Amino acid sequence: MATPITSGVLFVHSAPKALAPHVEWALGTALGSPVTLEWTEQPVLKGTLRAEYTWHGPIGTGAKVTSALRGWEHLRFEATEDPAPGVDGMRFMHTPDLGVFSAATDAVGNLVVSEERLHYALEIAEGDFEEVQRELRLALGSAWDEELEPFRHAGDHERVVWLHRVG
Repeated sequence: MATPITSGVLFVHSAPKALAPHVEWALGTALGSPVTLEWTEQPVLKGTLRAEYTWHGPIGTGAKVTSALRGWEHLRFEATEDPAPGVDGMRFMHTPDLGVFSAATDAVGNLVVSEERLHYALEIAEGDFEEVQRELRLALGSAWDEELEPFRHAGDHERVVWLHRVG
């Protein structure tokens, strides 16, 4: 039986310039072939670069990419893995201060919080509504989202190339 193939995207939100070739090497190692990223300046944090890379590979490649890049000081990134038949998608987020967060995603990219995780949040909270909120924010990766959000929007002012229908 053939291994199902999926795709995903690596968003390197910020990497020190000196780390860029190491990120390319680690990504290429995880994907099994050399990778060259198109780096641009990251305006949110001086001296850092940003890049995006769309990949295709077997189920689990998103985790493999994340494992290859995790733990490097000053590196902020997200990796996604699209769902495949019978398999949920995944989203991975990494920041220097928080480490790695991962969660399953549905067909349109929404995070999915499992029944067991919800039961755990309710159990830990013991009826304390603020604790339920804290546990749900943790389950949704809210701290990672808050830290990465300014870096995500840094490219919003990049030059846009409009494609027009010819003919």
